[in-house]
Amino acid sequence: MLDRYSVLDGRIAHSDAGTIPVDIYVMPDGDERAYLTDEMGIDPHTLASSIDPDETPRIEFEDDYIAIILKYPKNYSADDNFLFRVKSMGIFLFAERVILVIDEDFPQLFTGKFATKVYTKQDVLLRVLTQTIRHFESHLRVINMCSDEIETQLDESYNSSNLLDMFTLKKSLVYYVNALSGNRRAFERIQVGAAKFQFTEENIELLDDLQIENRQFLDQAQVYSQILSGLVDARSSIINNNLNVLMKNMNAIVIAVAIPTFFTGVFGMSEFTEFLSGPNHRYWYLSFPLFFILMTGLALFVFWLIKKFEKH
Repeated sequence: MLDRYSVLDGRIAHSDAGTIPVDIYVMPDGDERAYLTDEMGIDPHTLASSIDPDETPRIEFEDDYIAIILKYPKNYSADDNFLFRVKSMGIFLFAERVILVIDEDFPQLFTGKFATKVYTKQDVLLRVLTQTIRHFESHLRVINMCSDEIETQLDESYNSSNLLDMFTLKKSLVYYVNALSGNRRAFERIQVGAAKFQFTEENIELLDDLQIENRQFLDQAQVYSQILSGLVDARSSIINNNLNVLMKNMNAIVIAVAIPTFFTGVFGMSEFTEFLSGPNHRYWYLSFPLFFILMTGLALFVFWLIKKFEKH
């Protein structure tokens, strides 16, 4: 699907009348891919890398264009069950055109202040880089909120599904750390090749700021990952300890019930009734209640004795 923008009067808008066309291809179909490779001269492998979620961020300098492969967060939905993934984006800078290739819609790409004060293709590139970094920032906030919510639920229930959700968040942070690390290397290459991008001093200063923000969010993702790893290990230990305590209590109950069962099997109600009632069976109505009370008391005494020795 093709979404056309252009630079018009210092901002990026849906228009074909601007000075610099900005074409966004969302999961291009066969005809669009043919146009990009045959008409625009984009390398088919580089084009495929633009929508490959496992591709490594990189910069390629070609004769007619510059290709930039970056990572950005996948749009999250409730069906993802706390799994935050990353996607790849291809940015192709031509002499008088900018082409973006992504595999899902990026609705916040050219909105608000990110669509203003844009006059050149370099400004378009820096706006895309800025919005990509800010997208990571918003997702890291959501991950932190999800982590706090799951931690609260674990404090209340120790449900194994909540622990699995924490593992999923931890896995998501691994994706984010790798993506931000890859983007950092791409930003460094952009800075080294600033002359090839024809950056002005103002562009270079903005790129420096973007690199600082990217490193900050990378450090933040690493800290979240370490904290979440510690929480997962701690919660796993607590759940295992609670399970061990539960098993000890169950064993104590089994032993406490087994000993009265032994006496029940040896004497039996008929023998006990005969022993208590005597030859005239005068006290037969006391046999069962008395036997039940004795066996219950014995079971409680054995359970108390086991728990007492556990403390020592």
